[in-house]
Amino acid sequence: MTIAPELTTALVRLDVDGELLAVCEPSRLSAGRGVAVLLPDGRQAAVFMDRAGRVYAIDNTDPFTGASVLSRGLLGSAEGRPFVASPLLKQRFDLETGRCLDDDGVTVTTYTAQ
Repeated sequence: MTIAPELTTALVRLDVDGELLAVCEPSRLSAGRGVAVLLPDGRQAAVFMDRAGRVYAIDNTDPFTGASVLSRGLLGSAEGRPFVASPLLKQRFDLETGRCLDDDGVTVTTYTAQ
């Protein structure tokens, strides 16, 4: 008996507007580094895996510059909250809420990752 590969291969999925989209294989993610994924509507998401194996996803666009670079940022934590620091101006974005830790009035979209 052969089982189809799509049923046995685990994929990272994002909830985008109520639809689960497969975006990459977990092996494409390295702890502490991000990858950019193109969504069907042309937007980009930045997908991260922390050292504990948890996966997070946020909008890849830095709201301060408009550049699609958040996937290239550095991961860290502040007061137990995981964040990514933009590689351009270094603002930190909470990976769970999307809130900018350096400017309370700014947020980025978050996506539930599975």
